[in-house]
Amino acid sequence: MIKLIMSDMDGTLLDENGQLPKGFEDMIRQLRERGVLFAPCSGRQYYSLLETFKGYENEFLFLAENGTMVQYQGKEVFSCVMRRNLGIKALTATKDIPGVYEVFCGKKDAYVLRPKMTEALRAELQKYYTRTQVVDSFEEIDDEMIKAAFFDERGRAGERIYPYLKKYRGPFQVATSSDYWVDMMRFDINKGIAIQQVQKKLHITPMECAAFGDYMNDAEMMSSVYYSFAMENAHPKIKELARFTTASNKEYGVLQGIQKLIDDGLCG
Repeated sequence: MIKLIMSDMDGTLLDENGQLPKGFEDMIRQLRERGVLFAPCSGRQYYSLLETFKGYENEFLFLAENGTMVQYQGKEVFSCVMRRNLGIKALTATKDIPGVYEVFCGKKDAYVLRPKMTEALRAELQKYYTRTQVVDSFEEIDDEMIKAAFFDERGRAGERIYPYLKKYRGPFQVATSSDYWVDMMRFDINKGIAIQQVQKKLHITPMECAAFGDYMNDAEMMSSVYYSFAMENAHPKIKELARFTTASNKEYGVLQGIQKLIDDGLCG
């Protein structure tokens, strides 16, 4: 029986307007009645997830920042801190590219250099980061670094950002999370590794887990559960990795997929 269901946010659970799907509360009620734990699993900041899921702060398991920060009922379950000096150095690799912005993602806040805090970046950050500070230097930040994020306002992150970060592969991993964002984290962490840590702590097997995703930063998540679902709008490689498919995020595919699991008697 499935005990844990995880879902990516953007392009997966959220609709095209960035809103939770209609019927979400009823679906969570059904899962609650069956003793199934729900877990948002996203590149978003932990505090951003709390903002989205008001009322569920002490009910959901939160896998934030692509798995580098896992929280449950307000307590840290797991985190993965980067080598600070090298992480800050990597943040300078794209500083001269027009329309590219860098974000130091810490446990407490997200940080942006003052000259880079444009209206375009501010609008984008509001989608993913509830807590943000503007600083004069990344070196002055009193926080642990769990992720470095790079935003391309032109939506060509794969070709305009990724090549500049390839030299940091090894100590870090570099992953495109959308056409606009590239994320850099420690080499030994991703959504899949975070899920495996959660499985160990909760004594849950991959056969007792389901996950929904759409983009390449969901690849390891697909491999860490048995009931892996790719959205209809997912990247082709994610569709290849997943065992199952569901409708697009516009059609509330996550809810459809969960309902099928319930109807098939696999939840509680």
